[in-house]
Amino acid sequence: MTMRDGTHHVVVLAIPSVLALDIGIPVQAFGSWPGGPYTLTVCTETPGAVAMHGGPGLAVTDGLDALETADTVIVPGYLEPDTPSTAVITALAEAAARGSRMVSICTGAFALAAAGLLDGRRATTHWRFAAALAARHPRVTVRPEAMYIDEGDVLTSGGVTSGIDLCLHLIRRDHGTRVANQRARLLVAAPHRAGGQAQFMDLPVLPDAGGGPASLYDWALHHLHEPLTVDQLARRAGISRRTLIRRFHTDTGRPPMRWLLDARLGLARELLESTDLTVEAVARRCGLGTSANFRTLFKAHVGVPPRAYRETFATA
Repeated sequence: MTMRDGTHHVVVLAIPSVLALDIGIPVQAFGSWPGGPYTLTVCTETPGAVAMHGGPGLAVTDGLDALETADTVIVPGYLEPDTPSTAVITALAEAAARGSRMVSICTGAFALAAAGLLDGRRATTHWRFAAALAARHPRVTVRPEAMYIDEGDVLTSGGVTSGIDLCLHLIRRDHGTRVANQRARLLVAAPHRAGGQAQFMDLPVLPDAGGGPASLYDWALHHLHEPLTVDQLARRAGISRRTLIRRFHTDTGRPPMRWLLDARLGLARELLESTDLTVEAVARRCGLGTSANFRTLFKAHVGVPPRAYRETFATA
């Protein structure tokens, strides 16, 4: 990345109803570096008081022209991820065209997507909004399970604290492990959680009330122990296989079998947290095959083995 005056200029764009923690993360990560490698500016479309969800309003003095000197632009999440104004979309697109590194935290991905910056790329966001992002921007490959995704000049992170991991990843990319670890110690954060580690999210992603064959989703959740197939689900819903697949994509952003896998993993997590069932019993109850298969799938998609997950989240 281009350094101006020996420092890297990070500009954080505050969209109205910006989430308090989301904007605090990059400010803490890249601000307060006296004589250090980064300078920080917070900007917004209309300078002045900016509504902040989860905290008092922000007093922001810089406008969108601050993006013109940005080496990195970070868009924190905001409460209702609607399409930003035309001015914001244009400013983001122009910043990317100038070579700025574009970054989002949580629902900030919706702003990058609206500017066309995620088209043809993998991206992530808070798991609760992943289906909406996929439906609204079909050219984006949404990976709701990822903590963050690095696509080179465009990076996205999942919900809330995943933003810390992404900011530390950026520092590590720019200045190496030693500097990133020093910053992590100041933030009292884990020095490195890989982007491929799963967000600890509630699964599966369910459609909104009234959307899709609602009774089928409920029925499937009560029959996860059975070896369900796409054809069986289609017959149950009284629709064709092709229609079923299309409806699942529309309602959940996922194909049927991936939705079923997420549902089974979600039930497994619930059982690991709230019962003392053995790993073998959990695997059977969730329809995840042998204990060995279950351990492999759980670690691949949740990021930690079942035993480690239970030790962290089990109810006393």
